[in-house]
Amino acid sequence: MFGFFKKQLEIAAPVSGRTIRIQDVPDAVFAEKMAGDGVAIDPTGDTVVAPADGELTMLFGTKHAFGMTLDKGVQILVHIGLDTVSLNGEGFTALKKQGDYVKKGEAIVRFDREFITGKGLSLLTPVIFTELDLLKEFEAHVGIDVEAGKTAVLTYTAK
Repeated sequence: MFGFFKKQLEIAAPVSGRTIRIQDVPDAVFAEKMAGDGVAIDPTGDTVVAPADGELTMLFGTKHAFGMTLDKGVQILVHIGLDTVSLNGEGFTALKKQGDYVKKGEAIVRFDREFITGKGLSLLTPVIFTELDLLKEFEAHVGIDVEAGKTAVLTYTAK
């Protein structure tokens, strides 16, 4: 048909907290959208969940980030904290493994807030679309309090 009835889909918050604009993340890779576009969350929780149904196509060995592939090949990246790769996995516990199919709200990674912030690192968690050409449009919901696995932080329409 003409695409009038294309469904808007949601990416839920992977962690509870408050959303901020991706441009306000104090890391050029995210703020300048080099890795993709989306939103960031200043977390209040310590458990990161699947923000949508899909395959866990990438789980970094350091457990600080994971990628998912959703319907129509849409790809998202959840990066827990800034410069947290430097911890080499310390402070992170993987609850799922790469290749798992996960449902929205299922726990994927748990992190130790005190340990990470004690190392002087930010817990800001970018949630980005990495393949923007697969999207017709998307909207980031910023300046709102969000609940992990429940509140939409991004809405989009796939091509």
